[in-house]
Amino acid sequence: MPQPSAQVTAAEISRIAGVTRATVSNWRRRHDDFPQPSGGTESSPLYDLEAVRVWLASRGHASAASPSEELRTTLRLHAHSGDGGDTFALLLLVLAAAGHSSGELTAAVELPDADLIAHAERDATAAAEAVPGVDAVRLKVVDPAVVRALYTCVRDEGGQAALAVLAERELEDSAATGAYQTPAPLADLLARLLPGSPARVLDPACGSGSLLAAAARRGARELYGQDTLPVQARRSAVSLMLTAPEATVTVGAGDSLRADAFPDLVVDAVLCNPPFGVRDWGHDELAYDPRWAYGVPPRAESELAWVQHVLAHLEPGGYAALILPPATAGRASGRRVRAELVRGGALRAVVALPVGASMPLHVGLQIWVLQRPEPGGAERKSVLFVDTAAEMSGAGTGSGDTAGPRTRGGSRSASLDWAGITAQVLGAWEAFTENPDAFAGEPGLSRAVGVVDLLDDVVDLTPARLVRASRAEVDPAELSAEVDATRRDLMKATKSFTRAASYEGWTSADGSGREWRTATASDLARGGALALLRTVPEGSRGRGEEEGHGADRAGLAGRRVLTCADIANGSGPTGNAAELRTDTTPVIAVGDVLVRALASGSGPMARVAGEEEAGALLGSQVHLFRPDPARLDPWFLAGFLGAEDNIAGASTGSTVLTVNPGRLRVPLLPLEEQRRYGEAFRRVQELRAQAQLATRLAEETAGLLSGGLTGGQLLPSKDDENSTATG
Repeated sequence: MPQPSAQVTAAEISRIAGVTRATVSNWRRRHDDFPQPSGGTESSPLYDLEAVRVWLASRGHASAASPSEELRTTLRLHAHSGDGGDTFALLLLVLAAAGHSSGELTAAVELPDADLIAHAERDATAAAEAVPGVDAVRLKVVDPAVVRALYTCVRDEGGQAALAVLAERELEDSAATGAYQTPAPLADLLARLLPGSPARVLDPACGSGSLLAAAARRGARELYGQDTLPVQARRSAVSLMLTAPEATVTVGAGDSLRADAFPDLVVDAVLCNPPFGVRDWGHDELAYDPRWAYGVPPRAESELAWVQHVLAHLEPGGYAALILPPATAGRASGRRVRAELVRGGALRAVVALPVGASMPLHVGLQIWVLQRPEPGGAERKSVLFVDTAAEMSGAGTGSGDTAGPRTRGGSRSASLDWAGITAQVLGAWEAFTENPDAFAGEPGLSRAVGVVDLLDDVVDLTPARLVRASRAEVDPAELSAEVDATRRDLMKATKSFTRAASYEGWTSADGSGREWRTATASDLARGGALALLRTVPEGSRGRGEEEGHGADRAGLAGRRVLTCADIANGSGPTGNAAELRTDTTPVIAVGDVLVRALASGSGPMARVAGEEEAGALLGSQVHLFRPDPARLDPWFLAGFLGAEDNIAGASTGSTVLTVNPGRLRVPLLPLEEQRRYGEAFRRVQELRAQAQLATRLAEETAGLLSGGLTGGQLLPSKDDENSTATG
């Protein structure tokens, strides 16, 4: 029987057609033949997708969606088997397609339907032979449109983009919860906490494989993963084979605690971001499991079961890094297991992360670093505690909530100062591991606490509580001098902010406001008014825009990188060139306009490159617009490109909102008028920057004063007493 068509919202129609949401609303009001709602509610109607596509085609609106959005839309029109078999075949097809050249994929897309399906069947079967533990797979009867959309997505955006769309579809169909990707900066931090270069790495809750991919970038050559969701296990296997083709990849499906896919495996290191707060994790049936060397985990402590599962898979002396919720460090039910982990020397460090570092975004998560004790090894006398949560709250923005809207994709994580977090954590960890007994720490940030001091009635391992205890060691004279210096900087910043706020270079428009004709950035690029440059993702092919504008891989070492977070925070380039993982990297020049590729989060979306950014490399989540100065004013361009409505109209995706740079629109104005707008936008940016600086310095000054007063290093002045009494 014919399958019912999928339904879409007005916002999805706008992305398919490449127009704003307001345009879709106008179509509904002005055109009687526009499809009527087929579901939803009066305030949030749903429309038949096939009817919408037919209507758009009748009006000459060819799809302007990105290849990944087009693949997503095409899949929604394709009948889904429900058993995951067709999705698995398509995942294998991604792996095969990524091995073809851009020209080969273009030729395949142009084949007749029957030949295209035969070509896809051969590709999927060949790929199945390369994936460990997979029987030969024959591609099921698939709409040729799906294969064309998939090949096009792999050709233009890379295999990882296609994998994300396929996995997203399967996760939505299975109503899976908790399937969130670990942000890349956090994954890289965990991998760098593993000393040396471990060759064999396991992730028993691998999800999409981001932690294992980070381990591969650090030199791991044997990658083992397991996930309870079959689609995640399959996606992880294919993703890892794309990103680490030289590594041996083995991924299993199933519950690691109840049905370990690798019961006899011991590895050099383990990375894991396990599920949190699971009550039904197997407490009763696993009560006598030999993995519980540090005590049977209580029913409410599934996280401590994962901790011991990880330790059981380590070689003696091997390290593990886990992401855990903060309650694991202090919950009363887990006290005895925590005590044994500390007493036995298995727990080496606990790191508190800022709120928003990973899902769930409203919780400040922790990293636990573990080491399996070696027989006859050195006695562990202390545990390292690092608290980046307080240090990084509002870093670079002057606000404790830098994230803006909470989205499933973890956009809040992208707005954090990951370079600063990584430097603080690795600096403390490396100094501690080099000589734990001599580790001095830094007040308010890091401290090594003796095992004896931790083994009290509660065994609370919360970093904030233990790190703050070291404030009494601060020298009063040093703190007073630091407060004075920060206050002077604050007063100077306040004067600059006042000057910026006094600018009045605008007037009120007549009537309902000005309207103008606009052009898309793609149109302007085709006309030569600007060049659009991007860092080519690893695995992408067929992109020619950046030729002649890149930096060779060998010359990347030591270069600065401007990241998406740098634009949001108003900071200079802070990224690490070693993490770009690409051979084509544009170099920023003065006058370039830089736009964040992620639409969520607070802070500005665009900036104009100055001397500070010149010569830096372009980060992977940043779009670069290089205007012809004889035709476009950079500040005018940045002001309109970064406008909220413009960004919303050019954003695509149902999880992470990604900006399609070619769809951003710019008013068509004479150059002289552009310059007047540009000067106004430049003043607005100056106001924002000065406000951020003053706010950050005010918070820093208040924190130093409050900490000094409560810690005993600063005393209230008697002069203040007298002035208060007489005032």
